Amino acid sequence: MKEKVRRLLARLEEVEELLGKPETLSDQESYRKLTQEHSYLTQLKQAFATWESLSKQLSDNRSILEQETDEEMLSLVKEDIQSLEKSLPQAQSELEALLVPPNPNDDRNTIVEIRAGTGGDEAAIFVGDCARMYKNFAAEKKWAFETLSATVSDAGGFKEYVFVVSGKGVFRQMQYEAGTHRVQRVPVTETQGRVHTSAITVAVLMEPSEEEKISIQDADLRIETYRASGAGGQHVNVTDSAVRITHIPTGTVVCCQDERSQHKNKDKAMRILSAKIREKMRAEEEKKIADLRASQVGSGDRSERIRTYNFPQNRLTDHRIGFTAYNLDAVIAGYLDEITNALVSHFYQQQLSG
Repeated sequence: MKEKVRRLLARLEEVEELLGKPETLSDQESYRKLTQEHSYLTQLKQAFATWESLSKQLSDNRSILEQETDEEMLSLVKEDIQSLEKSLPQAQSELEALLVPPNPNDDRNTIVEIRAGTGGDEAAIFVGDCARMYKNFAAEKKWAFETLSATVSDAGGFKEYVFVVSGKGVFRQMQYEAGTHRVQRVPVTETQGRVHTSAITVAVLMEPSEEEKISIQDADLRIETYRASGAGGQHVNVTDSAVRITHIPTGTVVCCQDERSQHKNKDKAMRILSAKIREKMRAEEEKKIADLRASQVGSGDRSERIRTYNFPQNRLTDHRIGFTAYNLDAVIAGYLDEITNALVSHFYQQQLSG
């Protein structure tokens, strides 16, 4: 890894030199590409420096531990080693993720659909937990987060929750969240203290860019309005503001009742519809991602899972890469970097070896 980083960083001086040339400044496209490359290499340099520094500190402290005899000093060194052993894997994860070269789709706006699978009320509650987890993750990454649609469950949580996130590296970090997520915990409704297993599904879609936007004919749409309702059957409002749109040629159906205005609900529903139709077109155009949504979400059955959230053990396991961490409390609070970085790095290495 060190050699690969050093080879990449050798390019940094060259890029800085090119950016200082008048001919580069006069070529806007060339200048734009070089500034992007400079930003990436600078970020890589900082991450590598952090990783090297932590590695050296850990190595030095372990050497001191072998030689030191003073009990008070030994206690301080051991504390420092424990802290470094927690920080180093995170620094390495960030560095490994940065070694995955930028992709044109990295910064694309991303629509995420979370739906309750098996597990009834507990699955719906977990949909709400995951929606908050991703919202906190977005805040941590300084991404914009916008709810597009949410269907409240009577017992709390949501039957489905759809949102869009936008910002630097959004699709890069979120693309591998797609699939069935399994939760193991004692539900609030459980009186015997038994651990239950439930599941939710997550689908991840790129929102079409201006160039990709598709023309949807009004004649191909069936638009229905109805009265939005919340938990316990209480009406969100007393007008028919909720919207259900069916794209007749593809059979794609989307609903939105989050806004009080029918017009706003229709606009949001059309954004989701456009993303879904574009995803179907992309699957047809690119054979390698055919049936992407079906493979992403599966049936929502507990046995089809990419990740398990075990609350009694405070354990998170991603079954695709054999990743296990005992900091589920931090992950569910929105600190997802360690797992998303590991996934980015793993699937890039898989592409190279394939």
